[in-house]
Amino acid sequence: MRVTVDKSGCISCGLCVSTCPELFAMDSSEKAEAMLSPVPPNLEECARKAADTCPVSVIEVTE
Repeated sequence: MRVTVDKSGCISCGLCVSTCPELFAMDSSEKAEAMLSPVPPNLEECARKAADTCPVSVIEVTE
């Protein structure tokens, strides 16, 4: 599984970071980024939850 963030649409709310801090962080421009790709199996559920709860739907999960 891979996770990407469309930074151009990110509103910097931080929900992904609070939902899955092992996988997401805010970069120097305060936009979300995925720190691991591919996603380790133990973080796949967390990654899906972050994507599902993103208010602007900029997190893409691909199997």
